[in-house]
Amino acid sequence: MTAQVTGTGASPTTRRIAALDALRGFALCGIIFINIPQTMNMMADISRAPEGVRLFVLGRFYPIFYLLFGLGFGLFLRSASRRTAKPRVPMTRRLLALGVLGALHHLLQPGEVLLPFAITGLVVLLPLSYAPARVNLVLGAVLTVVGVLLGVGGFGVLPGLFVLGFALAQAGFAEHLPRLGTALGVAAAGCAVLAVVTYVLVVSGTGGEFLGRRIGLAFSMSMAGLYAAVFLLLLRTSAGPALSAVLAPLGRMALTNYLAATVLFVTFGAVLGLHGSDRWATAALLGVAILAVQVLWSPLWLRRFGYGPLEWLWRMVTYWRRIPIRREADPR
Repeated sequence: MTAQVTGTGASPTTRRIAALDALRGFALCGIIFINIPQTMNMMADISRAPEGVRLFVLGRFYPIFYLLFGLGFGLFLRSASRRTAKPRVPMTRRLLALGVLGALHHLLQPGEVLLPFAITGLVVLLPLSYAPARVNLVLGAVLTVVGVLLGVGGFGVLPGLFVLGFALAQAGFAEHLPRLGTALGVAAAGCAVLAVVTYVLVVSGTGGEFLGRRIGLAFSMSMAGLYAAVFLLLLRTSAGPALSAVLAPLGRMALTNYLAATVLFVTFGAVLGLHGSDRWATAALLGVAILAVQVLWSPLWLRRFGYGPLEWLWRMVTYWRRIPIRREADPR
């Protein structure tokens, strides 16, 4: 997904993909505040995080990231099919390269998502890429529900959300996005109701520890759905251009920014003495500072280059050829 940030003269396709890039950038903004305490056990037990973090941030942004990866997989496969008769060959290289990056990233951030992304893509998405959208929509929904019922944590819903995202791409979600205002409103309302119900159940201790984990995961999923739907609705308002201008470049360079953030908060977290501490305010300020730098540098980089640094390397490995990175040399 490499469309440029929207402007008044942007094409409908560019605007649609920029909305998804902005949503990915939005998800990155929430993910960083969980990655900091999780990285190398830098902070104390996450369950001791401030109530606001546990209520509004923990587990609320990764589901959006999962769904967008599956959707991006579908969009990439469609694009690759216009370039080659065997689009799953570059897709396989793309996933293998992501797995290598994830394995290296795991050395700094145990529990990171890129390696599971690559494995799930190879094991689940590639085989199901031969199935039609209707089948994948049903399978994705079933796998997601099963992931919640298993109660094994956020990675339990990864396969289901990947397949759902891929099915949405197959069904033309990006193409229909400008006409989905009512559907997004209904989705936001439904997720809000589910979030309230599951939150009440969690607070009341319904079902004990066994059901509590599953209800808590359902709460996280409903909050993620609410965030995504409301954000996409906000992009349709007068605030949309400003949100897109800030967050779409961040999302276009998601791989670079995600990995760079790890390096930054490992380095500065050590300097600030965050390892094993309960200094959540300091960790939050570090996250804000990193995001501020990335929000500033991402559009500056993309003014001159067609891809982020790691996105460019990833793309060359994917297609196994040299690809120009400077915008003036970009054939698009």
